[in-house]
Amino acid sequence: MMTASSALGTMSTASGVHPAGGFTGFSSSAQAMSLVAFTTVATITLLLCVMTGPDRDDLDEFYTGYNSLSPMRNGLAIAGDYISAATVLGTSGIIALTGYDGVVLALSTALSLMLLMFLLAEPLRNAGRFTMGDVLARRMPGRAVRMAACGVTLAALLPMMLVQLAGTGDLLAFLLGFSGDSLKTGCIIGLGALMISYAAIGGMKGTALIQIMKIVMLLGTGFAVAALVLRRFDWDPGALLTAAAGNSGVGSAFLHSGLEFADGPAPRLDMITSELTVVLGGACLPHITMRMYTANSARQVRRSLSWAVPSVALFVPVITVVGFGATALIGRKTIASADPQGNTAYLLGTRAAFGPTVSTAGTVLFTAVATAVFLTLLASVAGMILACANSLAHDVFAARVQEMPPRREMALARVSALVVGVSAILLATLVQHRSLQPLVTLSFCIGASAIAPALVYGLFWRRYTRSGLLCTLIGGTLTVLVLMTGTNLVSGSPASAFPEADFNWFPFTTTGLVSIPLGFAYGWLGTIASGRHQAAEQRRQYEAVEGWILAGAVRRNG
Repeated sequence: MMTASSALGTMSTASGVHPAGGFTGFSSSAQAMSLVAFTTVATITLLLCVMTGPDRDDLDEFYTGYNSLSPMRNGLAIAGDYISAATVLGTSGIIALTGYDGVVLALSTALSLMLLMFLLAEPLRNAGRFTMGDVLARRMPGRAVRMAACGVTLAALLPMMLVQLAGTGDLLAFLLGFSGDSLKTGCIIGLGALMISYAAIGGMKGTALIQIMKIVMLLGTGFAVAALVLRRFDWDPGALLTAAAGNSGVGSAFLHSGLEFADGPAPRLDMITSELTVVLGGACLPHITMRMYTANSARQVRRSLSWAVPSVALFVPVITVVGFGATALIGRKTIASADPQGNTAYLLGTRAAFGPTVSTAGTVLFTAVATAVFLTLLASVAGMILACANSLAHDVFAARVQEMPPRREMALARVSALVVGVSAILLATLVQHRSLQPLVTLSFCIGASAIAPALVYGLFWRRYTRSGLLCTLIGGTLTVLVLMTGTNLVSGSPASAFPEADFNWFPFTTTGLVSIPLGFAYGWLGTIASGRHQAAEQRRQYEAVEGWILAGAVRRNG
């Protein structure tokens, strides 16, 4: 990723889009207003967490918010957790750089949440209590299951946390106009500490309120910017697409499939695999599924998702219009020069939508957009820290004793949030100067190859055994980790994490083509290898809880 100074160019009080197409930077007034807005938002959200945080010994309030959120608020919180900073910045960047392929990725993101809604949401709510470990241990009690669930939770969410924490320094540098590495590292540490506070103090209800603020701001400002972009093209989407293709440098190929993976040996197969990984893995990540446990009935979880799915679906055309608008107004080359992954395209497109000169109202709107992105960074990482901390405290530490006092488990959850957060901050400072795309892909691949098979088998297959579950979780995760080292995201290309090396032995961008089938196969083989006696025993255990899992006939605490 280039430095902020090279991305911004020469700072100018006039600022805007250069007549020749180059970006000349944000105005000093916009920078000052953004700094004030960021400080205000950080203060208000921290106060909200303090005021809504749980009592010291109330586990249900910390883990689930006492199921007190209405379906609308819970649905908006689910949408807020689902639309991470990687989605806002990364997906809009892919749209701006690859056109059609980026739109398909955005649609896959929305489809993933719909899959969760129709297939897994109610069984997850019925079987779970606080964590994914609770869901899996419902029919297969034991420490090994809970520890494996915790390990996979950390393996899936820690890379995503690093991406968003490491990008914090570059994003603030881009917006506020500084370029020193020490200042970027300071931003990562300071904002990381704030995110830890959200999780440790606010618990489920506090982080939910932040997610609600975030999704409302994202949708509100996003629709305003999309309208400004369309107005630049006389409200004609066709004219927008034509201008984007003309300014992309690749012509009509920008509006057809294949541009994103054109350099690979099998572009079509690579694209299909990537979309399948997003569809299966996105909604199964633990910080998303934990929101299912906050609903107090199956009807409420359905109503919550009836708010979440449209919110995510509405955001897809927003980032599509803004992404295409960025390419049409300032050009694909300029976007790539600011950031090879296109992570600044959403902000560049927002800025370009105002035209050569920016009014006071335009500066205010841009500040609101930047604040929404800033809040997205804070809320996304806070939710992931909370999911990891809950799993550590409840599945690892509390499971070691028969009855742990609630106050002690609450303290362990908060200490776990601190440990997870500090570890993420330290690792983020180490990877901030490298390409972060492999980490995003790693999270989705683990979700699709280990978590999704485990949940599908665990919730619906009667013969599924403990051995099969452990094979799914451990085997799927290890397969992803091994295969990921050989992709072109890690080495072998200028945009890879290690551009100076070349140990690219796996010919695809994601591991899904191999790891997803293997994830399901591990569960099947592990179950078959368990023998008929264990399979019959597990079948009896499943039949004993089948009513709870599939129909919510009884809700038990355990």
